[in-house]
Formats: sequence, structure tokens, C-alpha cells
Amino acid sequence: MPAAKYDIGHYLDTARQLAARVAASADRIDRERQLPPELAGEIADHGFFRLLMPRSLGGAELEHPDFLRILEVFATADGSVAWCLNQNNVFATNSVRMPEQTAREIWSEKRAVVTNGPPTSAAKATPVDGGYRLKGRWNFSSGSPHATWIAALTPVVPPGQERVPSPSREGFRVLLIPKKDVKFLDLWQVAGLRGTGSLSFEVDDLFVPSARTYDPNSNESRDPGAVYVISRTLLFAAGFATVALGIARASLDTTIAIAGTKTPGRSKDLLRDQPTTHRLIGEAEGIWGSAKALLRESASAVWASACQNHALNTDERIRLRLASTYGIRSAAQVVDIAYNLCSSSAIFATNPIQRRFQDIHVITQHIQGSFAHYETAGQHFLGLEPEGVF
Repeated sequence: MPAAKYDIGHYLDTARQLAARVAASADRIDRERQLPPELAGEIADHGFFRLLMPRSLGGAELEHPDFLRILEVFATADGSVAWCLNQNNVFATNSVRMPEQTAREIWSEKRAVVTNGPPTSAAKATPVDGGYRLKGRWNFSSGSPHATWIAALTPVVPPGQERVPSPSREGFRVLLIPKKDVKFLDLWQVAGLRGTGSLSFEVDDLFVPSARTYDPNSNESRDPGAVYVISRTLLFAAGFATVALGIARASLDTTIAIAGTKTPGRSKDLLRDQPTTHRLIGEAEGIWGSAKALLRESASAVWASACQNHALNTDERIRLRLASTYGIRSAAQVVDIAYNLCSSSAIFATNPIQRRFQDIHVITQHIQGSFAHYETAGQHFLGLEPEGVF
């Protein structure tokens, strides 16, 4: 495995300093439903939105296991910020697949961030001379307030033809658009991960030149870095599982602290001294530790193959797919244990467990936490051809 060409200690120290500022701003992040502009700018100035980008484009090109370590630091401080960091950093790995001139145009700005989201059924790109005419709406674009460019994943529909549904997204392109050219819609009225600012956007008959588009199904990379061997799906999955487990860790630590001061109603003993608490804390620690160990083991195996073989086999990909889903689902179990132990005080916004409870249950609804991924893994282990995205 090649030696790292960066000081991970520096990045971890900086991450802890930034995470402390994030934790101090958590209420504001949740209330304003975005990263405060000055905080987003500081994170960008330290290079934390280009941690996985190649050095040739001004990125850190961290080894993926180191990136996950940094993500966990932020996740224990605030789930929304960690979510944006994973979303925006993983998308930025597409910088090695889009036209180089376009990548340099976007990331020449120090605070550049590209946000993206899935299209609605009405979205389409019509080929014209020199590019495409784009129209439609896209949702769930995490980090919209601090983004500088927009990526619109869109089916290409020739003039006079109807859009044909494609679960595999064959015939799609990603069209890259300056932020000023889209209209944002604030549909992000949610209970959890509010601070991600995952707005919707729309355009109507916007021309996008071909040079600002690329094929999302292409695995060709201009850069030989090992991280670009791993599919974006698995990078997203492992990152979001890390965010979920970071939220679970913070929830468990919060409850352990509360247990030392809280005396439940109709009881004379501290929560800490009750046998039920002992059992549930032990169970939660076991769930959290096993899920994290499985994720770490699977992610490390994928990273080793990416470095040594510059390719991943099906078993390695399936195991990381499984570990990521299991991590998200297990994290929710841990948060639920912590939440229930806090009893009635957990329902108040003043208790930090409340926000984490809301955040984790938004994450479980994301496609990366779908139970369908267990079916994919089961098919593989039964010797069948696995279906799904991995």
C-alpha cells in the first residue's frame, strides 16, 4: 500500500478544532437549516470540502480510511455537517471523470462545492448543437446554501421522444451548472438533518454546453489514485454509515452523562445505578462496537484491494455494501436505546439526544439504509447473482 503523502495528524487536529466550532454552533445550524456561512467558509478554507480530490486539482487525496476517521470526528459534533462533508467530498471525486477543463473551472475557486440531487420524473436533457437544453426539478441537494455549482443528473431524451424509465440510469448525463443559473425551492421542511440545507432546484430550458457534462456511468479516471477505483455508491454508503455511527456514539455518551445526574420519576436511585440501565448500556455498546468493527474491516479490505489490485471483486463490494447498511441500522438501534433511557426529558429540544434521534431516523430513510441491500447480500452469500447497486 503506498505511503500517505500528507500529515494525517494535521488533518485530524484541524478536524477536531473545526468540530468544536461546529458543536458550539449546533443549535444555530439546526435553526437556520444550513451551515453558517462563516463556518462553511472556514471549513472550505482548510480544504475540508476537497479531501478526496486529486492533488493535481488542489485536493488532499486522502486515503479513504483516513477520510472516514475525519468524518467520524465531525459526526459526533453534528450529523448535518458530517453529512454535507461526506456528500460534497464524495461527489467531488467525479472531478477525475468530467472534462478536465471543467473540473479546473469549478475548483479553481478555493471555496468551491458542488451539490447534486436525484431528478424528478419531469427532468430531461434534449440534445442540441453544442450541448443540451435542460429542464426539470431535482431534490435533496445537500449543502445547497454553501454550494457554488450544481450537478443535475438527467436522462437524455432526443427531440420528439418520450422519456423511458431506466433504473440503471443508462442514457443519463450529469450537467454542471453555476449556482446562479438555477432556481432554488425550499422544500426542506424536515425534523432531522435540518442543517444539511438539502434544498430542491429547478431550471426551465437552460442551455448547458457539452463540455460541462459527463457520463455518470463511466468508470474512466484521469487519475490513478486508489480512491477513484471505489464506486461512488460505496463511498457514499461507507461515509453515511460512519456519520450514523458517529451520531450513535454521541447519543450514547450523552445518555451515560445524563445517567449520572438523572433520577427517574418515582425512583430514589440515579439512572446510572439501575440494573435496566446497566443492561441497556452494555447492549448498546456491543451493538455499536460490532457495527463499527464490521464497517472498518470491510472498508479496509476494499481499500487494500483498491491499492494493490486497482480493482474490487464482487465479494469485497457486497461486504462493504452490507456493512454500511448494517452500520446505519445498528446506529439507529443504539440511538433508540439512548433516547428511551432518557425517558420524558428526551422529548425536549434542550436535550441533545432529541436532535440526534431525529437525525438518525432521517438517515435510516435514505436509500443507503434500505433493507433491500440485505437482500442483495443474501443473494450473494447464497451463490445467486446479486441484484441491486453495489
